[in-house]
Amino acid sequence: MPDARPRARSGQGAGLGLAVLSAATFGTSGTFGSSLIGAGWSPAAAVLSRIALSAVLLTIPALVQLRGRWGLLRRNAVPAAAYGLIAVAGCQLCYFNAVQRMPVGVALLLEYLGAVLVVGWLWLRHGQRPRRLTVLGTALAITGLALVLNLAGSARINPVGVLWGLAAAVGLAIYFLLSAGTSGGPAGREPLPPIVMAWAGMCTGAAALGLLGGAGLVPMTASTGPVTFLRHQVSWLVPVTGLALVAAVIAYVAGIGAARRLGAKLASFIGMAEVLFAILFAWLLLGQLPSAVQFAGGALILAGVTGVRLDELRGPAPDAGPARPGTQWRRPGTRWGRPGAGRGRPAGGGPGAAWPAESRAGQGGPAGSGPDGGGLGEGRQAEALR
Repeated sequence: MPDARPRARSGQGAGLGLAVLSAATFGTSGTFGSSLIGAGWSPAAAVLSRIALSAVLLTIPALVQLRGRWGLLRRNAVPAAAYGLIAVAGCQLCYFNAVQRMPVGVALLLEYLGAVLVVGWLWLRHGQRPRRLTVLGTALAITGLALVLNLAGSARINPVGVLWGLAAAVGLAIYFLLSAGTSGGPAGREPLPPIVMAWAGMCTGAAALGLLGGAGLVPMTASTGPVTFLRHQVSWLVPVTGLALVAAVIAYVAGIGAARRLGAKLASFIGMAEVLFAILFAWLLLGQLPSAVQFAGGALILAGVTGVRLDELRGPAPDAGPARPGTQWRRPGTRWGRPGAGRGRPAGGGPGAAWPAESRAGQGGPAGSGPDGGGLGEGRQAEALR
């Protein structure tokens, strides 16, 4: 029998590459969005244009993949709708409401608690209890994120804003879980291809945001005048296209592919690198130099992600306790040698417990949250493009 380990390692390598690509492309949203914010666009209008145009761009590839397989879309209608309503539109709407009431850095920190929620869900729902290395990696990553976001001067905390930020964290966790296919649906159901999943979610999310904007629940302000992008006057179509193509189409499709190969837990921690890429792009493109504390925070995030990754490489944690005297081991799924009876099954589960059939968040990162700590300027408001 051929050894499956090289193929598994290849899939893991591809997943890591897709996760980094997703984080990097999500991190460009602040750079693209700041030009629209500076031209008078509201964050909600920029988000709607990003999602709606990405849905248009994905339509033909998605229809090609669905040709002759329309039943697949029908069977996955519920997770696709949840992905669009919660992971795409809901997460961004909650984050937008959070930054209206508290500093952007605090709102981002609350949102990225979604990685912790993913660990908790996998423990409670799938029995994947976090081990010491995962707990240590989580602590390092959250601490590093706090340093990168420069929370030292963030004293204005609003309880309602905290609730919106935690709701955004739930939306981010659902994004990774639905992308990975570990949200608790039928195990035998074939998931949608990443392009189709992203397309269905964008269509649903754009429709939901459009309805909210039409009802006046979220401010929708846009302009067709020229905008300043990378110190040049360009058409508004340039940053809108960048938001849709780079920060949505590539970011979401790559994110889904990464989560299906790596699992929701590891993919969610690598997703924190989005903040690092956002600061890097703001430094290279906008001249906003990160501080030494932010560099240290970035190192802690990378250390935390490395810890979670090393824990994943160790394989599933055995949950079964020591065998009782007078009992003997039986093959999982059998009773006294008869398959399917289901008794005497070891509590650790099979490979599916640690290798789920997995599918912001899509979310744009900060345009350069420097040490100013004051108000929502153009660069700060652009961070609302989640």
